[in-house]
Amino acid sequence: MATLIRTLTDHSDDVNCCAFSSSCLATCSLDKTVRIYSLNDFTELPYSPLKGHTYAVHCCCFSPSGHTLASCSTDGATIVWDTRDGRMLAVLEQPTGSPVRVCRFSPDSSYLVSGAADGSVVLWNVHSMKCYRSGNVKDGSLVACAFSPCGNFFVTGSSCGDLTIWDDKMRCLCNEKAHDLGVTCCDISSRPVSDGEHVSGHFLMASCGQDNKIKVWFILFADFLGGELRYKCTLSGHSAPVLACAFSYDGQMLASGSVDKYVIIYETNTGNILHTLSQHTRYVTTCAFAPHSLLLATGSMDKAVHVWQLDNKQPCAGNAIEKDSKIRTAENWSEDDVSAWLCAQGFAELVGLFKANNIGGKELLNLTRESLTNELKIESLGLRSKILQKIEELRIKTVSVSLAVPDEFLCPITRELMKDPVIAADGYSYEKEAIENWISNKRRSSPMTNLPLPSLVLTPNRTLKMAISRWLETQQKCGETTSF
Repeated sequence: MATLIRTLTDHSDDVNCCAFSSSCLATCSLDKTVRIYSLNDFTELPYSPLKGHTYAVHCCCFSPSGHTLASCSTDGATIVWDTRDGRMLAVLEQPTGSPVRVCRFSPDSSYLVSGAADGSVVLWNVHSMKCYRSGNVKDGSLVACAFSPCGNFFVTGSSCGDLTIWDDKMRCLCNEKAHDLGVTCCDISSRPVSDGEHVSGHFLMASCGQDNKIKVWFILFADFLGGELRYKCTLSGHSAPVLACAFSYDGQMLASGSVDKYVIIYETNTGNILHTLSQHTRYVTTCAFAPHSLLLATGSMDKAVHVWQLDNKQPCAGNAIEKDSKIRTAENWSEDDVSAWLCAQGFAELVGLFKANNIGGKELLNLTRESLTNELKIESLGLRSKILQKIEELRIKTVSVSLAVPDEFLCPITRELMKDPVIAADGYSYEKEAIENWISNKRRSSPMTNLPLPSLVLTPNRTLKMAISRWLETQQKCGETTSF
């Protein structure tokens, strides 16, 4: 079972990354800040938020001891913080000045890796806070990084789709084309692969990408052999690009987050889907497990961080290996799923009322103003309106998923069916309100390519709008959709 135990809504813009230490949870955002919470009660620490970056913060990570935290940003810097008092210990400038997309500490805290948009990789000596080695991936931006459990090797992932194994002298040992449309994240399990009797020298690594897939690999680190990467299987549970993946501390579970707004938790050994979490309302950009417990944090472009408590009981689930798995939509939610959704939307006080009336997913989607007033006896007009607004958003999301809307009809920002599509200067079509909000937040880069927009002019895409209208009419005639 996966139980939503806390929702954090302190960031004022997209959440880009979450990270745990043994006692704290850190989150970072496009709002330029890093926030740190105590795991005792999820209250924010007195010195939080950390403000040192001048642009969006893309990644944050704790050292193994938890005493230091690193964060990196579009401003081209990786900042190292003291987590005991929030002091800034060092500002590590990427030698090329390029935006830094990812940072990771080695398991013994000796090194810190920073990877940038221009493909540059820097290995920093944590003791001296000086550059120890540097290198470059062949093509693309460096967007992902994970250290081997021994700390002598690390893997990077790039936007051109390559996974690269490096040693601690920054020698490239292996390069593998993993995801055709680009890697977005990677993680290495801390537990070696075992057949139940013998422990091998192999570990499992997961990578995810713009191709909607998670790939699982066997990875071997040996001083005399270097690094070896061998494909194991593909997990295809998501219907859109997968932006994040992370192993649990015991290696038994693998979590992923996607543009389809879902978090999926797999059983590592079998590829079975254990849980599908649907409380986020925008792209899920990050997921992270705690180092010594089954706590999971997920962050999203909806500006929220959800904290989940998982148990060791593994429900029966479908196998997701090498096949598309249909994501469980809201109409199939249990009463517990509805309770979690209510908490995520800020309606925790209604959980008891909804449970007393046995409201599952189907009943939730069928609620009306009249049923809220007459059957559930919700007297506040404002509260009824808020509930109905959230239910309508959920209906649209459910229809979009269950009907397998053509991808070209979905806004790349919201991943929802477009009503008023416009073409931006990058050549992509977006929902007008979504791209206007993107630009109004002082972003001048393309949501799809991250390159500067040469113009802010938006042109109505009437051809696409007509195509969407015709598709909706066809679905309605077939009796397969509801009215928008």
